[in-house]
Amino acid sequence: MNGDDPQYRARMRRVPPPGQPPMPRPGPRRAGPPVDPQSPYVEPTQVLRRGGPHQPLAYSQVPPEPAVSRRPPPLDKPRGGPTHAPTQQPVPYREGPPPQRPRPRRGTPPPPPPGPPRGERQPRAPRPRRKRHYFRWFLVLLLVLVLAAIGAIVKLDGSLTRIPALANYSDRLGDTPGTNWLIVGSDGRAGLTPEQEQELATGGEVGPERTDTIMLVHIPKSGKTTMVSLPRDSYVSIPGNGQDKLNAAFAIGGPQLLVQTVEIATGVRIDHYAQIGFSGFAGVVDALGGIDVCLPTAIDDPLAGINLPAGCQKLSGPEALGFVRSRATALADLDRINNQRIFMAALVKKATSTATLVNPFKLWPLASDMVKSLKVDDGDHIWHLAQLGWAMRGDTVATTVPIGRFADTDSGNVLVWDKNKASQFFDALASDRPIPEDLLTR
Repeated sequence: MNGDDPQYRARMRRVPPPGQPPMPRPGPRRAGPPVDPQSPYVEPTQVLRRGGPHQPLAYSQVPPEPAVSRRPPPLDKPRGGPTHAPTQQPVPYREGPPPQRPRPRRGTPPPPPPGPPRGERQPRAPRPRRKRHYFRWFLVLLLVLVLAAIGAIVKLDGSLTRIPALANYSDRLGDTPGTNWLIVGSDGRAGLTPEQEQELATGGEVGPERTDTIMLVHIPKSGKTTMVSLPRDSYVSIPGNGQDKLNAAFAIGGPQLLVQTVEIATGVRIDHYAQIGFSGFAGVVDALGGIDVCLPTAIDDPLAGINLPAGCQKLSGPEALGFVRSRATALADLDRINNQRIFMAALVKKATSTATLVNPFKLWPLASDMVKSLKVDDGDHIWHLAQLGWAMRGDTVATTVPIGRFADTDSGNVLVWDKNKASQFFDALASDRPIPEDLLTR
């Protein structure tokens, strides 16, 4: 075996003979235990060592050397450093607007929005609540009610019958403190059918229109309202007609002469005037569903069309009209004045009650019947009547003018006022002061 042998040169260069796979290159020599020359197994290094024992071996019997990677280490990893990946630190999630990304080209779908970081859940956006416009609907309803009330007031004010009741005359009294109303209940039968006259027991046509009820209502600036009944048979001086009964002034000159007579007799200036007839009186009572009164004694008066027992009871329209007109009692006209005060207090109490004011089905018929049956002065309006009713709704002072005596005159049996007491009585009203207790007649 020499250098000229091709197989020898091939083994030395680790080039396999033709037809055989390449032989791996030997790695670095390793020190090992000494080799026994008598051992049947011969190391390949001994075979290839020059000058050593030679024993031909097949190429397949040479154990391959482990492959050694010749790839250079990465630049960022020092040679001989750790072989595992470095520990990764999670980036904490920060709230705020997402970073601006470059605008995609036209036609490219937008990228999906970034999701929440791992381990954290993005809070869900609050669900928009439906707006409830309760306050808006309340304002609309309130506006409708206000407009309806204004329309009703205008309509009722236009239904009033106005007459020149407070005409100026020479030497008329100056304005006095407070507000003074003259309320008149006449026996006018205009517009009544024969059936209505029979139902109301009016007695048919009896000549000029007269008045059965005359009441002076004083509303002070502060304090209780005072209702003063003026007997129709009061013997007073009528301008241009001498002395006569008070209701004769109404029969002679109508409302104007009656107002002038009352102002001269009392020294109190009248600010407002209201007059109601038979039919209107009964209609107002029926619109309220009747009036509750308590009678101290029974009243049986065929001329007034009533037969009422003593005690508390409900009066219909015709019965209430007969109740305030009747004089079939022991004191005649004085009892009638007292009955009128009882009725007026019960009427105002029921008309201004909460059950009436909040019930449009009762309030509207009442107001309609009242304004159609009333006659007021040219300067009066529906809101003046509302102020009158409101002033009379509470605790009031109901009294009559101090009476001195009865007398027989050319005009018949009349009532003569107590001159001294009546002067003090009306001076208190004209000065807007409470009437002294000793002058009040309950």
